[in-house]
Amino acid sequence: MNISQTLQSKFKAYPNKKAVIFEEKVVTFKELDRTVNQVSELLRRSGVKKGDRVAIKLSKCLEAVYFHLACTASGAITITLNDGYKPAEEEYFVKDSGSSLFVTDSQNYLKSKEILHKIPGLKIITIDEKFPGIQYYPEEMEGIVSYPVPDYPTKEEDTAMICYTSGTTGKPKGAMITHGNLIENMEDLQEVWRLSDQDILLHTLPLFHAHGLMVSMQGGLYAGATIIMHKKFDPVQVWHSIEKKQCTIFMGVPTMYQRILNAWKELSKKPDISSMRAFISGSAPLSEDLFNQFRDIIGYTILERYGMTEALIITSNPYEVESRKAKSVGYPLPRTAIRIIGQDGKDLTPGEVGEVCIKGGNVFDGYWQNPVKTEESFLDEWFKSGDLGYQDPNDNLRLYLVGRSKELIISGGYNVYPKEVENRLEKHTAVKETAVIGLPDPDFGEKVIAAVVLEDDTEDTEECEDELQAFCRIELANYKSPKKIFFFDQLPKNILGKVLKDEIKKMFS
Repeated sequence: MNISQTLQSKFKAYPNKKAVIFEEKVVTFKELDRTVNQVSELLRRSGVKKGDRVAIKLSKCLEAVYFHLACTASGAITITLNDGYKPAEEEYFVKDSGSSLFVTDSQNYLKSKEILHKIPGLKIITIDEKFPGIQYYPEEMEGIVSYPVPDYPTKEEDTAMICYTSGTTGKPKGAMITHGNLIENMEDLQEVWRLSDQDILLHTLPLFHAHGLMVSMQGGLYAGATIIMHKKFDPVQVWHSIEKKQCTIFMGVPTMYQRILNAWKELSKKPDISSMRAFISGSAPLSEDLFNQFRDIIGYTILERYGMTEALIITSNPYEVESRKAKSVGYPLPRTAIRIIGQDGKDLTPGEVGEVCIKGGNVFDGYWQNPVKTEESFLDEWFKSGDLGYQDPNDNLRLYLVGRSKELIISGGYNVYPKEVENRLEKHTAVKETAVIGLPDPDFGEKVIAAVVLEDDTEDTEECEDELQAFCRIELANYKSPKKIFFFDQLPKNILGKVLKDEIKKMFS
């Protein structure tokens, strides 16, 4: 099956039900189905064929959903681009993917038009303003009064999307996500999270990222849920929307959860959120402190899961509230398997830290036009995630992550896992958040360095550094404890709240 074919077959079961409400604009499942078919015809008339790549760079809007589903229905391959990318970054992705069509809005077009028009053979469509020499979406749609149902020429084994990963070295690599990857993951998540047509899902994530598009949007539509979609994330609006729309599910990243927790504390009148059944977190590690605070103050236990571009969602904490644990990402999805290997590629004993390897129908089909990187990333049929973790032998092999293999610090011949040090620092009441890195050291090879944001920025940092170092040494070996602590007003992060440790390293290089 094709991902759009799978979704559109579901749409027909709920013709008059609200599918998406975007800032009060209502789209029913029947209207969504019809618009996807109409945009598919637009793509056909624009010369888009099976296997062609279509780059979509839009701020969050309904058209981003329409074009993605129309692309995959038509057999084209979607490349969704962060609307915060600079023109030079945009040029790389369009050229590397060999995109033949670029869909954008006027604001993004005006920033990049000089570069875009220099790319040979690239056609451009704008959705909200007409420009000379390029296609204008409303005008094109007016001319399409009849359109056939798409023939869905691509199948499960074919590429549906190319999603670029922000690699730590070199240029980003394009992970080829197949229709089968998307369908299997979507089906498994419906089972694990018990998604249904009774759900009302609050959507405040960006649509260019796997979390917002593939997990939240596609997952909600597949279940027949109604999606309340806001253009921007606003922590106060989250609480009001839950109460007003009787939302049942919210998916976010840890930064969002910290902000909605802070907003809750400031609300003089607490909203009624009794309709909620699941707050789900991913894309970055959830701290134990935030996990506990959210449970104790809001009254809900966050469900944390683990995923990555190349394998979508891999593990999840159980749906049963009492089985969710802080710092753990739970167990593999029904059709996913994991193993932990050492540097020699052999399986480790449960409880030992090693690299997490993944196998299943959710695992991507390799890197676009990069067979060398693809081969390096697999051990036989197992994808090497680059994440370090261990399975608890006393808890049915529950998975815990401790960091990235590329972040591993080797100090004086001893391995230091940054996450272990970060967990300890974040237990101190003065610490708001932290990131631990390794920097070159002539004596130890690498030394452990911590970047810390304090709860109170008026504290004496010199005194605080001594206190935090002593605090670490209470539970950590001396070689694990930070040799130096630097204090920040805020840590550099990407749009999904993931700390950019490479940026921190550059500050000290």
